[in-house]
Amino acid sequence: MERREEQPGAAGAGAAPALDFTVENVEKALHQLYYDPNIENKNLAQKWLMQAQVSPQAWHFSWQLLQPDKVPEIQYFGASALHIKISRYWSDIPTDQYESLKAQLFSQITHFASGSKIVLTRLCVALASLALSMMPDAWPCAVADMVRLFQAEDSPVDGQGRCLALLELLTVLPEEFQTSRLPQYRKSLVRASLAVECGAVFPLLEQLLQQPSSPSCVRQKVLKCFSSWVQLEVPLQDCEALIQAAFAALQDSELFDSSVEAIVNAISQPDAQRYVNTLLKLIPLVLGLQDQLRQAVQNGDMETSHGICRIAVALGENHSRALLDQVEHWQSFLALVNMIMFCTGIPGHYPVNETTSSLTLTFWYTLQDDILSFEAEKQAVYQQVYRPVYFQLVDVLLHKAQFPSDEEYGFWSSDEKEQFRIYRVDISDTLMYVYEMLGAELLSNLYEKLGRLLTSSEEPYSWQHTEALLYGFQSIAETIDVNYSDVVPGLIGLIPRISISNVQLADTVMFTIGALSEWLADHPVMINSVLPLVLHALGNPELSVSSVSTLKKICRECKYDLPPYAANIVAVSQDVLMKQIHKTSQCMWLMQALGFLLSALQVEEILKNLHSLISPYIQQLEKLAEEMPNPSNKLAIVHILGLLSNLFTTLDVSHHEDDHEGSELRKLPVPQGPNPVVVVLQQVFQLIQKVLSKWLNDAQVVELAMNGLEKIQEVNLAP
Repeated sequence: MERREEQPGAAGAGAAPALDFTVENVEKALHQLYYDPNIENKNLAQKWLMQAQVSPQAWHFSWQLLQPDKVPEIQYFGASALHIKISRYWSDIPTDQYESLKAQLFSQITHFASGSKIVLTRLCVALASLALSMMPDAWPCAVADMVRLFQAEDSPVDGQGRCLALLELLTVLPEEFQTSRLPQYRKSLVRASLAVECGAVFPLLEQLLQQPSSPSCVRQKVLKCFSSWVQLEVPLQDCEALIQAAFAALQDSELFDSSVEAIVNAISQPDAQRYVNTLLKLIPLVLGLQDQLRQAVQNGDMETSHGICRIAVALGENHSRALLDQVEHWQSFLALVNMIMFCTGIPGHYPVNETTSSLTLTFWYTLQDDILSFEAEKQAVYQQVYRPVYFQLVDVLLHKAQFPSDEEYGFWSSDEKEQFRIYRVDISDTLMYVYEMLGAELLSNLYEKLGRLLTSSEEPYSWQHTEALLYGFQSIAETIDVNYSDVVPGLIGLIPRISISNVQLADTVMFTIGALSEWLADHPVMINSVLPLVLHALGNPELSVSSVSTLKKICRECKYDLPPYAANIVAVSQDVLMKQIHKTSQCMWLMQALGFLLSALQVEEILKNLHSLISPYIQQLEKLAEEMPNPSNKLAIVHILGLLSNLFTTLDVSHHEDDHEGSELRKLPVPQGPNPVVVVLQQVFQLIQKVLSKWLNDAQVVELAMNGLEKIQEVNLAP
């Protein structure tokens, strides 16, 4: 390498003088970055320092910035600059400089072993980057050399300081490998080299972790170091002794978090499923944590219960197929499944009193998939074992989905309520999935429980329990075809018996009716059992989303059976629209619902209802069309045009037939006379033109107005 200014030796050795990137200027820029109150000055300093780090002069000022008389912020920048030069500009370093650079880094790490920890870490990262660039040819035994050098007795640093520095270096080495910019072919070579070097690392870690005299800070670093190395996909059988030591360390509260992380990382390696014998040895270790788990739950120690649950789920979720395959060990795996069930049903309301149960949900998907993937004979055996487990899971999930008392719920923050809502959606998805394994028996099970709850006088009525059972039913009915279920008629019959005393229960009743709208289309005699509930709920702004969306589903699916109820539906809808009970989006849904409804009526009935429905809006629009454009009347115009557009989007009299799958095709008489949509829109044609003339510069108004005009054209051109 000819460029002498790039040489990485001691500061200033043979380098061309740097006009800008001097030690003094770097220190000034750092002072500006940390202490200047002006944000623009800070940004300029940061930009300049980034250029300094990649400059040729960085090789020289970095070492000077590491001098003992500098403050840690300056030393840290020097160490970071060295790392950047080594990791990004390795090809610029001549091979005859490798050894001196290595020696200087070792010397600095030894010095900072008893100094600033953040500087020590950056220096370790720099040496790790250098080792990865030299392995395997230029430095074949890099890790073994590191261990040997830091164990040397003639070091000026005390034993514990050297030990911690070595552990820091060994910890960052795999992490630096994971993020390194090594070419793919080099990455494979270095990975293979590191796999061999494990032999120099793991015995040392085992010794330090199992040594009673090892201080807590050392054992903590050992666990973090182990956690880092296992992510290099080290064979699980090579980790056995360290995993067992990590399980023992779970009893030490100071080491608990690090132990959990190490165990979970070791178990979760993609390659770990190949080592079934080791996995089988881990099951008793996990089951051995059950007393500690129960104690933690009893004491409200959420961190401990969360950590133990993570370990159990990591083993079950990553290796359920491999462990199910070991038929002779079915009882121990079932015990692990039951332990995970305990974690799913952990007492308390998520996310306020517990945060653990949500970790387990993916496990239940995985286990079910693995059971259903076996050949028929083996699957039948496991179905016999695990169907009762999944029925228990349904009970546990529905219990977890229950709302707290109204008083308790009132103290929850909006963020907690939102997290609980998302958690319930996850439970809903799980229940829907579990239906694949349990089938129609699951619906019967839910129906029987709900029936007992609503008809029994022995137990005090719980709206939370009722709501959860309905929620479970709704979760399944939203995505599974329940049209042939023999329990739906009974459920429809039970719904009016529910004492609706609060918003959450009322919402779920609405959504359940909506989920059963296709079934109602096939059983129209039952519509009158639930429609009054929906129309009553329309008047409650707190039930806006659930009531309007449910009415829209019923009007879409059951429109040909709704003419007897049409006048009532239109009257109630008109009333809530005039009272402005609902937000804009729900008003639009409501108009779509009315469009579906009116589509099934005779022409004269459609015209009569349309006149009643939209006359107030036409009158209002006529007044607005006379006014000069301003922000307040724009809102009103957009709202009215939106209502008309949504109504005419679903009001379609050209297809007077039921397109509902699986039902007998029914046709209404072909409508006589003019198309009611055209009649109405022609009446407002000039009005829309007038609005357009004043609002041509507003894209939103123009788009909504054009929707109405396009509808006239579509209907006029229809055959």
